[in-house]
Amino acid sequence: MKKNKNEYTSIKNWASDDQPSYKLIKSGVNSLSNAELLAILLRTGTQHQSAVELSRKILETSKNNLHELAKMGLKDLQKMKGIGETKSIIIAAALELGRRRHSSDFLRKPQIRCSTDIAEYLKSAFQDLAYEIFAVVYLNRANKIVHFEIISRGGITGTVADPRLILKFALEHNATSIVLSHNHPSGNLQPSKADEDITSKINQAAAFLDIKLLDHIIVSNEGYFSFMDEGLL
Repeated sequence: MKKNKNEYTSIKNWASDDQPSYKLIKSGVNSLSNAELLAILLRTGTQHQSAVELSRKILETSKNNLHELAKMGLKDLQKMKGIGETKSIIIAAALELGRRRHSSDFLRKPQIRCSTDIAEYLKSAFQDLAYEIFAVVYLNRANKIVHFEIISRGGITGTVADPRLILKFALEHNATSIVLSHNHPSGNLQPSKADEDITSKINQAAAFLDIKLLDHIIVSNEGYFSFMDEGLL
């Protein structure tokens, strides 16, 4: 229902679930706490707590750390009292949008010059994931990114990369070079024997198509490991 002008004069005229929205209108989005922003997304609380109170409990569960919250899956979120399927989907979607916004900033870089340029983007793209992902960054002759593709998603113990699929995307996007990448959710940055084997296999396959493998970068919350920097390519 549309409110008249007088109803906007005091936050007391708003229901508790609507008060963060009023605060945003009056003072701007930067004035809101994480709990208040989350409450706007959830819209409603429960019979015994407002949306803000529910949001505070959600954040407390994740140690008031948005990165920890982002690591929680839909089923984990739904274990909290007051969070059903719809609310868990809203939370997951909002956090993913934030992650993608941060990642998209990297794609505007005019040129990739070193492993650090790629690693910063990959850390943003892979952060909060509890499972391993293998992805490829595709570049043109000017070392500008033309495409980014997640090749496979695996369990926490590993994943599989198909050289044929990787090179198929390279041809489709007219890429002249590629950077392999995957994350280690455990935090360990050292490459495994399987990591070294797949790197060698893809390097040989790419060479037949005059596509250069520039690097293979492993990322974790601890930093990154570059095959090129460490002399493994």
